[in-house]
Amino acid sequence: MTAIDYKRVKLHRRTSNVGDKPGTIRVPEGALKPRIKIYSYNDKELVKSEGESIKTILDQLGHCNDHTHWIKINGLGDAALIEEIGERLNINDLVLEDIMNTHQRSKFDEFDEYVFATGRLITCNDKCDLDNTQLSVIVKDNMVISFEENYEQNFEGLEKRINVNKSPIRNLGPGFICYALFDTVIDWYFVALNQIGESMEAIEDRIYENANKSIMYDTQHLKRTLIVLRRAAWPERDKINDMIRTESPLITKETKTYLRDAYDHCIQIIDLIESYKEISASNMDLYLSMVSNRMNEIMKVLTIISVIFIPLTFVAGVYGMNFAPADPHTNKSLPLNMPELYEPHGYLYCVGIMVFIGLIQLLFFWKKGWFNRL
Repeated sequence: MTAIDYKRVKLHRRTSNVGDKPGTIRVPEGALKPRIKIYSYNDKELVKSEGESIKTILDQLGHCNDHTHWIKINGLGDAALIEEIGERLNINDLVLEDIMNTHQRSKFDEFDEYVFATGRLITCNDKCDLDNTQLSVIVKDNMVISFEENYEQNFEGLEKRINVNKSPIRNLGPGFICYALFDTVIDWYFVALNQIGESMEAIEDRIYENANKSIMYDTQHLKRTLIVLRRAAWPERDKINDMIRTESPLITKETKTYLRDAYDHCIQIIDLIESYKEISASNMDLYLSMVSNRMNEIMKVLTIISVIFIPLTFVAGVYGMNFAPADPHTNKSLPLNMPELYEPHGYLYCVGIMVFIGLIQLLFFWKKGWFNRL
């Protein structure tokens, strides 16, 4: 039997120490060194730069005074960088802690001068293994700062839209970039669910073709994947709803129109997750039913074989008792013993009778239709 390739869904768990001071910044285990991209744009021009230190950010902010800035930070392996950003922009220490603690539930928080939001960025590969990372976004004045755990290019579509001359996105302010980031997150949920749906269809085909033990493991893996998606999707819906209801001027009325569309997408995702959970449960039940039916068929075959051989065994047992009709020494007749014991061709007669009994039973089972359902 070949080993089953089974991978657990990686779950995020809180790693901070008990009793830590609120606002304590801890670098996540295995965090990558930050890479910084800055897009400074208005309706006339776009200025881009890249670097790995706060100097990259400060230089571009100094040269582009009348621009909207998207500061894209990939990697959280430098606590000093996060602390300096917080100090220069007057960001609360609790917000900085939430950025570095990548177990956060999706949420939206309002402050006097800025808003802060987190989300679960979930991508899925061909084997339905999830990569569940955190996206954190700060919107303040004319800038948006996004923080990602890895170097994956999950927002290429948004970057291409900003690169297009006279793109409408350049005139909609920093709040729209925040919406666009989380709308992209929601789009990745649809990609993951499409992959899960295809895997479920493949599993259902395998159940009918060859129901083996790997189906049970694969179905359980998909169920765990759906649980992770559900835990992420419900808070995402609540966060989008909070953004729609906010009174912060950073989230404009026009942006809220787009947020309502994102809210509808969240509802669709939740509906799909619930539907797929039911399908996965149905697949498991179908697999168990197929296994049970197969077991019943095997037991039926064994029962037929046993029923056929029971009378044959009886005949063989009777004639195996060897009660002779006469004493072999005195040749005295022994009454009520087996007269057939010394009959010529008795072995052939006995075998013939046994074959006849077996054929009669097979004919009877065939008339009952038992062989048609094997």
